[in-house]
Order: sequence, then C-alpha cells, then structure tokens
Amino acid sequence: MTQSPGDRAAPSDRAGSGELEDLLRAHAPQVLSVLVRRHGQFDACEDAVQEALLAAFRQWPTEGVPESPRAWLVSVASRRLTDAFRSESARQRRELLSVPGEQPPVPTTDDTLTLFFLCAHPALSPTTQAALTLRAVGGLTTAEIAAAFLVPEATMAQRISRAKSRIRGAAFELPLETERSARLQVVLRVLYLIFNEGYVATAGSSLHRADLTAEAIRLTRAVREQMPADGEVAGLLALMLLTEARRPARLGADGELVPLAEQDRLSWDGAMISEGVVLLTATLPVAPLGPYQLQAAIAAVHAEAPSADETDWKQIVALYTLLQRFEPGPMVTLNRAVAVAQVNGPSDGLAILESVRAELDRHHRWHAVRAHLLELAGDAPGAREAYREAARRTLSLPEQRYLTTRASRLL
Repeated sequence: MTQSPGDRAAPSDRAGSGELEDLLRAHAPQVLSVLVRRHGQFDACEDAVQEALLAAFRQWPTEGVPESPRAWLVSVASRRLTDAFRSESARQRRELLSVPGEQPPVPTTDDTLTLFFLCAHPALSPTTQAALTLRAVGGLTTAEIAAAFLVPEATMAQRISRAKSRIRGAAFELPLETERSARLQVVLRVLYLIFNEGYVATAGSSLHRADLTAEAIRLTRAVREQMPADGEVAGLLALMLLTEARRPARLGADGELVPLAEQDRLSWDGAMISEGVVLLTATLPVAPLGPYQLQAAIAAVHAEAPSADETDWKQIVALYTLLQRFEPGPMVTLNRAVAVAQVNGPSDGLAILESVRAELDRHHRWHAVRAHLLELAGDAPGAREAYREAARRTLSLPEQRYLTTRASRLL
C-alpha cells in the first residue's frame, strides 16, 4: 500500500522483527473484528486480515510503521476483501463494502471481546473453541496450534474450517445481558484450557509450553481491559500469574520434573507473584466470589509461604471446601484430598481420594496422588505400584520419567 509521507513513521520509529510481530499480533483481532462486523463471512475476513498482516510485515520495516497501524491494516484488508468479493460476484456483499479506492473510516471501537464470544460459541467443542480463539484472537498459525494440541496440521486445519462453518451464520454482536454471564464463562474456560495445556502439556517431550501460557495471559489481559470490573476475569488472570510464576523452578538442571514441595522458591518470578496478589487482594472484597478467584487464592497461599513446611494448609483446605460448592467435581476433590492429608494425615486424604476412584481411575493424576499419600503413610510397596501405574497412564514424557524415578526409589 502506498502511503503519504505524513502516514509514515520516522526511521527511528521503525520496529524490529520481534517488536513488529508483537505489534501485528496485538492489532490482528481488532482488525478482524472490524471486518467481521462490517461484512460477515468470518472465513473471507480472516483471509483478508492475514494478507494485510503479511503486507505490513513486508512493507513496514522499510517504509516505517503508519501513524495508525490499525487503520492501515483495516484499509488493506478491506481492499483485499473487495477484490475477493468481486472475483466471486458476491453482489449482496459488495453493497456493504466501501467505495473502491476510498479510505475506510478509522475504527473507533474495539470489538475484540465480541470476537472472543464468537470464537467461544457454545455450538463448538471446548477444544475447537480454544483452537479458534488461538487462530483468530491469538494470531497463531494452524501449524502452531496443531503442535500445541499434538495433532497433524491437516487435522487441525479441518477442525478450524468446520468451526468456521458452524458459526458462519452467527451474529457478530455481544450476547444479551441475560446470556452474557454464561457465555463469558465459556470464554474464560477456553482461556483456562489454553493456559493449562501450556503449563502442563498433556503429552509429548516437553513439560510445558511457555508460548501457550504467555498467550493465555496476554489474551486474558485483553478480556480484562474490556471487562475491568468482572471479578472472575480478574481472578483468572491472577491465577495464571501466580501459577506461571512457579514455572522457572519446575524443571531441574537435567530437565527432571521438580514437585512443588521441592522447588527453589527463590527462582519463582516475584514480579508475577506481586501482580497476582495485588490483583486478587483488590478483587476479593468487592466482586462476587467465583471459582477462579478461589483457585487464585489457593495459589496465593502457596506463593506467599516462605517454604513448603510453612504453607497454611488449613486455609487451603477451607478454600477447597468452598471451591467444591462453586465447582463440584472429582478433580477439586482430588486436590482437596492432598490438602487434607497435610492437615489430618495421609489416611484421611486416602479416604477422600477413594471417593472419586470411579471417576478418575483412568486418569494418571489420581494414581500419582494415591502413590504420594501411600508413600507418606509408609506403604512403600503400594506406593511403588501406584507410581508405576501413574507412569503407564500419562502421555507426558517428563511426568513418566518423574513417576518412574519415584517408584524406583522405593525398591
């Protein structure tokens, strides 16, 4: 796109490759939102935005970043869309487009939140919601998303394509107030899923994916900018920050998994912990309580404990008991069993764990927790077999190595 001298940034303002990628990634969902609102046709709009981003990546390093990057991207993407619609003779859509050659008006609103709601449409499965959010809002390529979920690129491309088809007729607008709370929970669940997949990869050779956790935090910040008064949005962001702060200590020098109790707390990210605690402290007294705030409060108790032995496990038990009222389920019960074992002893923890055997027997984490509690109870043979069973059931290579090592130490 040809720019007038007034639209070009001075040479000193030209962004480096990394800065340019960050700039484009931040603007991409806003530009896509503008086009989808104006023209519909999510698929065509996304293709046009990708072409505009590519044009910017080629031109801006030499021509300079425009004074209004978003307006530039909207203009280029709109023209690409016009060309595409012309070639397909889509008259009913062309009537909605700007006059060819005319500069589209500079967008004054940010519809990113609306785009979040669209990607988290209830007609899609949770995994597909996460994939579409990473694609449309996060700006990740199909190959990157496929790698994150450990599926072939062609498989992920089909999933994303089907997802776009399923929401093709959906209105690009915020849900009604009566529906917004439920739909927001879907958005937050998608972000939570993305973060968890990055923090504890479900399979493969890596324990975590720092790119996914960073992207989940960035996207959650974007939602909070749109909804600063929502306590659960703030709670989820605090939970992510407090959890991600521990990541530097989760792997040892040889790449082995280091459990929470054995981590070097001086390696935790103090800035993230401070931000998470401040955010949670400001939110809890004024916002209606919810499960993400409670999980963040649990993470804060761990983060603020000087050592594993000084952790306030009684407070954690109380928080898990309260969390079960908001979000009853076997995984919350499993976590509560660990906390109860720290307060009342391993036998009480094992009794609670047994209550969810039917729901979680196929999950490696149930067997890993059982092994840990049996080890605390002095049942070395039982713990050894439980560690081995957990190792057989996990698809994560670092977890397999850790669990196998724990079993071998009990010989």
